[in-house]
Amino acid sequence: MNWYLDVLKKYAVFNGRARRKEYWFFALFNVIATIILAFVDSALGTFNMETGIGILGMIYALAVLLPAIGVAIRRLHDTGRSGWWLLLAILPLIGAIVLIIFFVQDSAPGENEYGANPKGAAV
Repeated sequence: MNWYLDVLKKYAVFNGRARRKEYWFFALFNVIATIILAFVDSALGTFNMETGIGILGMIYALAVLLPAIGVAIRRLHDTGRSGWWLLLAILPLIGAIVLIIFFVQDSAPGENEYGANPKGAAV
């Protein structure tokens, strides 16, 4: 939960680096929260089958949009890549596969143009 809260504290921070752990725990919590909110929306009758999302889910998605983009860019920085690589998400399927490969890669060792290695600071 601390990893998730740390990302939210850096609400619109797009510079620096993010460890794999920070990115993947944030992604995991987002999936869990989305599933829970879908059940709540369904129970309240606010889930729209046509769009596949409810009112609470939409509010949550909009609330975490900037932190999600920020942590993804910082994760790309950690692997030594520019945040512009995130635009690969526009490409159907292939873009998502390439980004997942980038996100699971280990940190670039030492300091890079985006800052010090967060692994070294946290250990």
